[in-house]
Amino acid sequence: MPKNKSRSFWTKPEGITGAIFLIGAILLGASLISTGIGALLAFIATGIGKVVTFGVLGVLLFTALDSKARNLISYLYKSSMRWITGLFVTMDPIGILKNYVADLKSNLKKMRMQIGKLKGQMHKLKEMIHNNKKEIKSNLELASAAKKSQEQTQMILKTRKAGRLKESNLKLGDLYKKMEVLYRVLSKMYENSYILAEDIEDQVKLKEQERKAILAGHSAMKSAMNIIKGDADKRMMFDQALETIADDVSNKVGEMERFMEMSESFMDSIDLQNGIFEEKGMQMLEQWEKKSTSLLLGTEKEDLISKANNDEEVLDLNQPIKEPVKTGRGNQYDSFFE
Repeated sequence: MPKNKSRSFWTKPEGITGAIFLIGAILLGASLISTGIGALLAFIATGIGKVVTFGVLGVLLFTALDSKARNLISYLYKSSMRWITGLFVTMDPIGILKNYVADLKSNLKKMRMQIGKLKGQMHKLKEMIHNNKKEIKSNLELASAAKKSQEQTQMILKTRKAGRLKESNLKLGDLYKKMEVLYRVLSKMYENSYILAEDIEDQVKLKEQERKAILAGHSAMKSAMNIIKGDADKRMMFDQALETIADDVSNKVGEMERFMEMSESFMDSIDLQNGIFEEKGMQMLEQWEKKSTSLLLGTEKEDLISKANNDEEVLDLNQPIKEPVKTGRGNQYDSFFE
């Protein structure tokens, strides 16, 4: 997993607020200069105006050349934008993670229902394929008997029916393979998402108290002094780690929800009762298979697809859906705070 690969300031909600304020300040400054250019030039021509102008230029030059001054201004600007954004949007990283846990738990319930529904459809499809095989055998036997008794018409009819059933079984077999991919992936996503929710909950419980302790000993002045001295601000680094976790979880929850939507569309395109299924649903799943690696599945994605297409890897549909059990004591997000 990536370690502390935080998003840039401008891609965050407070960055959008900052961009709006910055553009507004530039436009306001340009408007004031354009409307009062004459008065400004007259002021600069005076003795006091020259002193003020050189003073402003000196401050700007010092800020441009001194890294500590730049860091301090950057910190104050980002902090103020974060505070303004926090008036309208939840900015507390602990609160954001709690929201993601709630989303994950809700999605897990829906995913479990989807797995159950898919399993039922696969049972029906398997039964159809089995019945077709029996009917193919019966029709071939009747065709053979008709051939012996020289009933040419019956022989042709039964042979053609057996051929149509074989063709139908080939299509149904392909559909079953796709449904098996879907079943294996949903089951593994369910397991990994269940563990993900547990890991986030564990981190929230541990880090909520730790963050309270950091905030208790934190002040804007202390942070500013740390920035001036070139030291890392503890609160900023701690929140950055939490935000990185939130970004990672956001991507995984998004992937989980997109796959659930795709699987639901795939299932809706199948009408087993009438033996109808849309090619679009099959194509959607095939496109997903060919896409890049999954955040939730990692290297397991290729293995799951391979098992679904391997006739020797028989899927036991009678096995109940197991509740995932987390093994070991490690947490996938511990390294973010190292």
